[in-house]
Amino acid sequence: MPASIKAQQAITSKLTTGFQQFINQPNLKNGIAAMYVVDAKNGNVVFEKNSQIGLPTASTLKVITSITALDILGPEYRYRTTLYYTGEIDSLGTLQGDIVIQGSGDPTLGSDRYPEQREEQLLAKWSQMIKNAGIHQIDGRIIGDDRLYVGNDIPGGWIWTDIGNYYGAGISALNWRENKTGVNFRTSAIGQATPISNITHDISYLSVVNQVTTGTKGSGDNVYAYSAPYSEKIYLRGSYGQDLKKTIEISIPDPAFDVAYQLHQRISADGIEIFGNPTTGQRLIEQDSVFPLKTKDLDIHYSPKLVDIVYWFNQKSINLYGEALLKSIGYITGNKTTTSGGAMYLKKYWNQKLQIQEQELDIKDGSGLSPQNHVTAAAMTKIMQYAISRPWHTDFVKALPNYNQMTMKSGTIGGTLGYTGYHTAKDGKTYAFTLLVYNYDGGASKMRQNMFTVLDNLK
Repeated sequence: MPASIKAQQAITSKLTTGFQQFINQPNLKNGIAAMYVVDAKNGNVVFEKNSQIGLPTASTLKVITSITALDILGPEYRYRTTLYYTGEIDSLGTLQGDIVIQGSGDPTLGSDRYPEQREEQLLAKWSQMIKNAGIHQIDGRIIGDDRLYVGNDIPGGWIWTDIGNYYGAGISALNWRENKTGVNFRTSAIGQATPISNITHDISYLSVVNQVTTGTKGSGDNVYAYSAPYSEKIYLRGSYGQDLKKTIEISIPDPAFDVAYQLHQRISADGIEIFGNPTTGQRLIEQDSVFPLKTKDLDIHYSPKLVDIVYWFNQKSINLYGEALLKSIGYITGNKTTTSGGAMYLKKYWNQKLQIQEQELDIKDGSGLSPQNHVTAAAMTKIMQYAISRPWHTDFVKALPNYNQMTMKSGTIGGTLGYTGYHTAKDGKTYAFTLLVYNYDGGASKMRQNMFTVLDNLK
């Protein structure tokens, strides 16, 4: 028998024993675990258990969104944001019209993860472009054009306790600063009100209602923000540990309005007088107002390459990026601007590519935040194995974090833990794998270590 077959049989035997011990633990008495492992080179199944049962994915879903986007849009794909003016500039430098920021879904606009995307740099550039056009006064407005995706949206299945926080930020055609801002607190006596010391960006156009109290030392961050798309109030509730030094990040209810507001403030500070109030394309639609026609572009700003977006998407598990990519897939492939449109195309794509049945990819979003997502371990692993053959695979692997000395994406959400990735064993064979656990009992830390013990059989 060839040594390679003996090695694979040894791995299969170890996984069989290890997985059985894993599912026999008391904290999985009322839960379920699924695992699927293949030889990454040829796709041969090395081990599988419950691999055809759809389970919640948490953030492991991000690998499917990433691979689909890289395959369809291409690693070099860039979003473009256009700054232009409407109306005419008179001889005195007064614009009889509006300044428009037109979005195409870039999730990185204003993000501090990329030097060329940072808020201050972009606002300064745009202000200078307006000046360079000979505009000294604006008899109009700054309009954040978010019409492409019909305003700010939340995917189906997201829960109330998530959407006010940074990780539950909505998705718009005109995203800004990852649709979030930060809040810093000043602690007080335990159980007493915890005052806000500052908010990291000017959101004075919103009302922030602070109901946070100071928790005991070591109690950490238990602060939750409550708001929804287009909310005018943000409620802050929960407790903030007395010894905690952390900026709490919350979502912005209308990112397109926020960027219009920030540019309005910036050009005013730079000496350009502006008479109209900032607004958005969606707000104008709701007011039955006619959207003004473009006169001339002032700037076209390009996002980082998609492969660089995918890097941060997986490294830092940024849910917004997943929703942006899924929307883009739907829009570019079929002019579908809804999350469900992107999800439907994704299912059809993998059915055509790998004959994965659509019910194996019952997805509601692109990030995995919805607890209503249900994906089989087999489908996820097959898509991961497919990625190996693609020219962008090396860059995709760089985007995956490292846990337990293995290259893999993790996923954590209430009652769900998951890992999917690649690992090269001592014998030189590389394996693609997915391990999902649902409805376990006890703490996540212990379950995570038990999952690592199972995955150690691939080493």
